[in-house]
Amino acid sequence: MRGDYRGRMLDPSSLDLDEIAAALADQTDYEHRWLLNPQTEEVVFWTSDTGIDGHTPVDLDDLDLICIGPLPHVWYRDMADFAERISDDRAGRRLARAIEGKGAFRRFKDELHQELPHLLPAWHAFRDARARRHAVDWLVDNSLIDDDAATRFLDDHPEPDVP
Repeated sequence: MRGDYRGRMLDPSSLDLDEIAAALADQTDYEHRWLLNPQTEEVVFWTSDTGIDGHTPVDLDDLDLICIGPLPHVWYRDMADFAERISDDRAGRRLARAIEGKGAFRRFKDELHQELPHLLPAWHAFRDARARRHAVDWLVDNSLIDDDAATRFLDDHPEPDVP
């Protein structure tokens, strides 16, 4: 299994960036991994018990795939940025307070669903756009796409405005 790819550059628009972003957000345990096959551009799921085909255990080192490791801190920053950008100062303060300390993700979600449901569509659009940007950054960091392709993609897919 490789951590850095030095083959042909991939096209970000041909990849499932939402799936890569979901893999980057998965921080559950180390008994499973998300892997990218740069030849097929597919994301595959590996577990220590069932390998990548769901039946045959295989050692990660025996696979010619790239591990999509979790990004631990960017998701918190996305919540903080959303809270800072909201034009409603009261709502922004509520969300900023919700992400203080342990349990920030649950409190942020609860605050949106219970107290600020009108902001849910804006949050989902912002979160999804940021997730795709994180996926593109990860692809650049792993030499799967070049800086020019990343810049073009990001320019064509700007973050949505926050109300």
